[in-house]
Amino acid sequence: MPSRKATSSDVAAAAGVSRSAVSFAFNNPQRISTATRERILAAAETLGYAPSTLGRMLQAGTTNSLGVLLPQRLARILENPYYSRFLMGAGQVCDQEGYTLLLTPPLQDSVLKAIPYAAVDGFIVCGLETDRGEVAELDRRGIPFVLIDSDRLAGAPSVEVDDRGGAREVTRYLLELGHRRLAVLSMDPGADVAVRGYRGPVARRMAGIADALGEAGLTMAGVRLAEVPVTRADGYRATTALMTGPDRPTAVLALSDVLAYGAVDALQELAIEVPAEVSVTGFDDLAESSWFRPRLTTVRQPIVTKGRMAAEFLISAIKGEAQHPQQILGTSLIVRESTAKAT
Repeated sequence: MPSRKATSSDVAAAAGVSRSAVSFAFNNPQRISTATRERILAAAETLGYAPSTLGRMLQAGTTNSLGVLLPQRLARILENPYYSRFLMGAGQVCDQEGYTLLLTPPLQDSVLKAIPYAAVDGFIVCGLETDRGEVAELDRRGIPFVLIDSDRLAGAPSVEVDDRGGAREVTRYLLELGHRRLAVLSMDPGADVAVRGYRGPVARRMAGIADALGEAGLTMAGVRLAEVPVTRADGYRATTALMTGPDRPTAVLALSDVLAYGAVDALQELAIEVPAEVSVTGFDDLAESSWFRPRLTTVRQPIVTKGRMAAEFLISAIKGEAQHPQQILGTSLIVRESTAKAT
């Protein structure tokens, strides 16, 4: 059986000093004599004692750690390579500035419950509506935060992309190719969408699609819509269902690249040629999209840059520097081989 871990009380007893003196030896050595500190350190080495780094940080009111408050469980989040790119950008800044990064998924299916258990100096808040309790709780506790992929909140720093403009551009492109029977694969907006409507990036992307349709004299009423979790398997299942029945879509407009990959998987299994019979587009421009077959036409958003800016904004807020305003990054349409004129 392993021996009991030495405590500060053990060190104090071995060195013949108080526990306060042990604390001073590690945290405020100027408050005790050199001889006393050396005796305490020698006793600590003999006993194999080391003070808690996290405890010292919390006592000092800082952890040098940024939290990423996630809207879903880790297993689901890590299925989506979007987050790998985003965390790469945030991690680059953390490496440069000497911070660590703590992923904070929901605790017992509650994001709100997870907040008090995260020993961090501030949060990057991903994909949460600003009228939910999490943002109010962070504000109440005085914890700095930056919003990502969320509703925009006046006065709060945020980093977003031009979701509406990107969706408008890709929809216009499909319409210019002659497509009129469109299907949209959307991220699942949640069970309360019927009451509250679309929120955040989903709302902005759906608005962009509606803009382009309106310019062409069309409406969303003629669009087949599937709302699913952002996984390749769900994109596959949804597209398989969309292709049943008469007047099947000639183009599938996916609101994420991952859903687009699943759409192509389904079409290929159904022996429907992409893009000769059905065109497919995505949104993100993940690395895989440039070597996927057929190479994916998609909307590029600067995911790594978004992650870097979010971390930079948060560290500035933690340091008490001037708050950054809301930042909206541009998008661009990347045309590849998964789209063609309607036949």
